[in-house]
Amino acid sequence: SFFILVFAWNDRVKTPIQKFKRYCFQPLMDNWMKKLTLVLCILTLGSPTVIAASANLTGDATIGKTKSAICAACHNADGNSINPLWPKLAGQHASYIAQQLKNFQSKTRNDPNMLPMVASLTEQDMLNLAAYFENQTIKIGLAGQEWEWGQKIYRGGNEDTGVPACTACHGPQGKGNPAAKYPAINGQHLDYTLKQLMDYKSGARKPEGNADIMREIALKMSEDEMKAVADYMQGLY
Repeated sequence: SFFILVFAWNDRVKTPIQKFKRYCFQPLMDNWMKKLTLVLCILTLGSPTVIAASANLTGDATIGKTKSAICAACHNADGNSINPLWPKLAGQHASYIAQQLKNFQSKTRNDPNMLPMVASLTEQDMLNLAAYFENQTIKIGLAGQEWEWGQKIYRGGNEDTGVPACTACHGPQGKGNPAAKYPAINGQHLDYTLKQLMDYKSGARKPEGNADIMREIALKMSEDEMKAVADYMQGLY
């Protein structure tokens, strides 16, 4: 297999002052950071896509739309939640959504609000819902005052504390990696992202598989760094 890794550091971010601003070049990263990014990208790009445990199951977005009525109260009909503590599902990878629904149902990921919602879902239901929300368009928010610091961490990490660049797994525009089930994080609510990072750090959220790296990363981040990165992600598009 051949992998062509193209690092086009041209992520864009909306701010209240200037909604459209383009960055053409990313300052050269230190050698160790580039090597870490390269290794992680190769590993994740080589991961197989597995959405359904049963190979003959595929998601149907049309059926998922009907089933999504139960989700609309918190996530809105189009998957763009208003409450900043509830995640936007619009445009999220189907593989990731389906996996998280399974995790909620098995209590691998605990959330008292989600448990009753997923209790009766079949694997096919989950795939249908995932297909529907993946086909929706996320509404990008506005980055706040800490976005420049957040951008620096997102794109270059923190060499002093060993925090790797977020781009290694989530990409320069926050689109994620569906094959490795690394979620799209662009445009996500600041409050939701911050809570997830804090939960990873405290152990309240226990990642598995490829996502296990999030626990290690969160332990190295200060709360202020988490807020800055989440602030930047909220306006990333």
